[in-house]
Amino acid sequence: MENKVAARRFEGKVAIVTASTQGIASSLKKNVDEAVEKLKAKGIHVFGVVCQVSDAQQRKNLINATVEKYGKIDVIVSNAAVNADAAPHLKKGSSIIFISSYGGYQPQPSMAMYGVTKTALLGLTKALAAELAPNVRVNAIAPGFVPTRFAAFVTANETTKKSFEDITLLKRLGTPEEIGAAAAFLSSDDASYVTGEILIVAGGTASRL
Repeated sequence: MENKVAARRFEGKVAIVTASTQGIASSLKKNVDEAVEKLKAKGIHVFGVVCQVSDAQQRKNLINATVEKYGKIDVIVSNAAVNADAAPHLKKGSSIIFISSYGGYQPQPSMAMYGVTKTALLGLTKALAAELAPNVRVNAIAPGFVPTRFAAFVTANETTKKSFEDITLLKRLGTPEEIGAAAAFLSSDDASYVTGEILIVAGGTASRL
């Protein structure tokens, strides 16, 4: 019942969500096709586009394909490059969500460059929120430790896993679904008066006052 109610909040909305994949270029389309089929199985109208977001032309192709198919863009959950290309297509009530990281507040040893880029993304959120106001809302999510392929080191062994769990108030790691729920909130009308904010989803990991 709750899922049906949540789904109705997004009826008629068009969202672009970019995600990373692993493997060589020849495997990218296979990864995208598999993701599309999983979403279609849940009754979501979706189509996939292979896009290397560092390539300007591919970013434009992604935006153009979306507008051509659906006629508009309401929500972007993505990286800075795609957001910049999509900005001209965003109308009043649209929303941009950056995925930053708890590491933007607390850089980790041996991950200096990663921390710097995530900190920059927090600043960009504030700047773009002012630049695109009042028509477009811009927010960011700063996830804590979530056991994904990118952060496989977090669960490398039980000792390491427990050390990360212990620095959270909830004494556990987060899940991709919990980050997705945060993105759903920020992109919905429930957050219609929220812009220029960073939502930390880190189980109470110390980050700021």
